[in-house]
Amino acid sequence: MSDTIPLLGQGPFWQELDRGQRFRTFRRTISEADLINFIGVTGQTEVIFIDATYSGAIKGGRPVPSALTYSLIEGILMQTLMQNAGLALLEVQQWVRAPVLVGDSIHALVEITDIRPTSKSGRAVVSSRVTVLNQEQVTVLEYDIKRLVAGRPAA
Repeated sequence: MSDTIPLLGQGPFWQELDRGQRFRTFRRTISEADLINFIGVTGQTEVIFIDATYSGAIKGGRPVPSALTYSLIEGILMQTLMQNAGLALLEVQQWVRAPVLVGDSIHALVEITDIRPTSKSGRAVVSSRVTVLNQEQVTVLEYDIKRLVAGRPAA
């Protein structure tokens, strides 16, 4: 294998990012299976998530935990923006803006808000604002996140 052939799926090193740079993810439709599997694994068996006939349910569909919405978007980011460059999640602050229902299609806009190189190993703390939208372009979740991101390997 030649190291000169670009690696598919490699996220950018911090030196390849700029403050104000923006990215958009693919859409991901949330299914009933996603909901059932997530609440089964996490134990989030809140009645609003497990009882389709619950009287306090949201009109228009079955709501999903905001943690599921966050996890799906982070999964997309791990496979793209952070793949092989993200070293650690350092901090997250999030705001739930609107419900997400089974059948909704979500995607995210990511904006790099700060880059602070560290004194060790060519790494940097990269801060981002992630805005998650549904298929109607309604913001459903926002979060600020700080990650430790790798730098380019030494030559």
